[in-house]
Amino acid sequence: MLEPLPSEITVDRPPQGHYSTISLWLDEQIWGHRIYPQAPWLLFLECLTVAEYFHRRNSLLNEQGRFYPLVFRPFRRMYLRNILWNNDIIKSMEDERLDSNSSWVKWLDWMQEHAQNLTENNFSYLKSRFERFSDFAFLVGMLRDASVEGESNKRWTSRFLFPFGANAIYEDQTLDGKRDYINFSRTGELMYLMLCRSSAADALRPHLTQFLQGDNEWNALLQVLEPEPEETGMERKNSYLPYKQHPCFDALGKDWLHLFELGLPNFDALNHLVTLGAFHVLLYQLHVSAYWTGRQKPLVFLCEVVAPKKTLVREASIINFQENNSLSGEAIQAYLSQMQASIEWQEALGLPTPVDAFTKCLDIVKREIWWEDLNEYNESHDPEALLNFLRDLAQQRHQQHAGEVHRAYGRALGLVSRRGTNKYRYAPTDGFLKTLIFANVAHRMELKEFFRLLFERYGLVFSEREAMQVIPEDEFDPKPFAANAARLESRLSSLGLLRRLSDGCAYIINPHGRA
Repeated sequence: MLEPLPSEITVDRPPQGHYSTISLWLDEQIWGHRIYPQAPWLLFLECLTVAEYFHRRNSLLNEQGRFYPLVFRPFRRMYLRNILWNNDIIKSMEDERLDSNSSWVKWLDWMQEHAQNLTENNFSYLKSRFERFSDFAFLVGMLRDASVEGESNKRWTSRFLFPFGANAIYEDQTLDGKRDYINFSRTGELMYLMLCRSSAADALRPHLTQFLQGDNEWNALLQVLEPEPEETGMERKNSYLPYKQHPCFDALGKDWLHLFELGLPNFDALNHLVTLGAFHVLLYQLHVSAYWTGRQKPLVFLCEVVAPKKTLVREASIINFQENNSLSGEAIQAYLSQMQASIEWQEALGLPTPVDAFTKCLDIVKREIWWEDLNEYNESHDPEALLNFLRDLAQQRHQQHAGEVHRAYGRALGLVSRRGTNKYRYAPTDGFLKTLIFANVAHRMELKEFFRLLFERYGLVFSEREAMQVIPEDEFDPKPFAANAARLESRLSSLGLLRRLSDGCAYIINPHGRA
């Protein structure tokens, strides 16, 4: 049975009944409320809605000693969103060749009828801000091309803009103006809390502040399209991260800090921040899962550099992926086993009658995981039957959401692939490799040192030196991993990220790093 985590690193869980829609408080107390699969860009944008609010309140990345609840009021920016995404007429007007004044009249009349979710439907302020209607229409078309995840979000209230600055940041909405949890599932709020609790929070704060100030022409153009923005009338709250500190929080903060310190031009850092944000959420879930399962061996990712033919590295990576993918489900079962092994549960089993034992065990279940929907349970009043039922129920619930995080995030950020096979394994893309180099190589680094760093920081395994540390000796063959490392060297060289110098050593090169 696991030793309980010390109170100085854990957050008191919310009072029972605080979440009226949660009938089984299990995933949430292991990883937080709530960790769901989400597109990396949407995860990033959701995190920014929280950061932007606390930037306005001069408390960015500072929980001020309160670890729960997270309470914030994001902007809705409904004028901007109506102009960009609920504005079908503007494109058809290009062919009508009306003069500027007539175009304004027609467009304003159309918006008066079709704009939604506004406290006051009045777009007349725009006319004085543009010399001609065609200038306004051109700007709208240009900004619409800067949408994020545009293909996956057809509903206009769930269309998002590239984050040029604070004026491009807003929350997800339903058509009737309520908060939606389809695109912003709260995992971005957890990522914000991870950054707050990172050891790098103080150093990261000025960089995020500068980004959110949005001192660029794109953010200024967005400001032209809006009157004074309105906060939503409802508080957003109830996100819960169970740990006050964790090595995964520190790793996320440090990687983001390293990227900001590179000083990449324009918005080039954002794609890398997005990738690393999703990667560290994935790592957080796996490392917490490993703790709850009592796993002793290190958490690793055997990475294949894709070869023309199937290799032993691919086979090992497939098995490795499957083991890691099952970890979160095993953590759910381990929690229930811990509850079963508790002194209180065992004492309940010793009560005089089976009815007394069942009633006491049911009380424990209600208190520990908040399950009270007895209408779901039609089996005998036996503690063992109750626990078996809860194991199945918890696993089914877990697989619908939190159980998909490892696979979904891994694929989306470029770590997991099925290329060349019908099974998932770790096969990093060029983009993911470039992000790792930007976040970890400040100046040139010898290739073997780079392999060692990736292994120590993330558990990523590419070469035979790291593989021999995690694969049993009787199962280990160095040749496939040596070939794997050689393929990665060739690949990085073709990307301009590696050079082999006259001394015979290969060096990783960050083109934006220090010489």
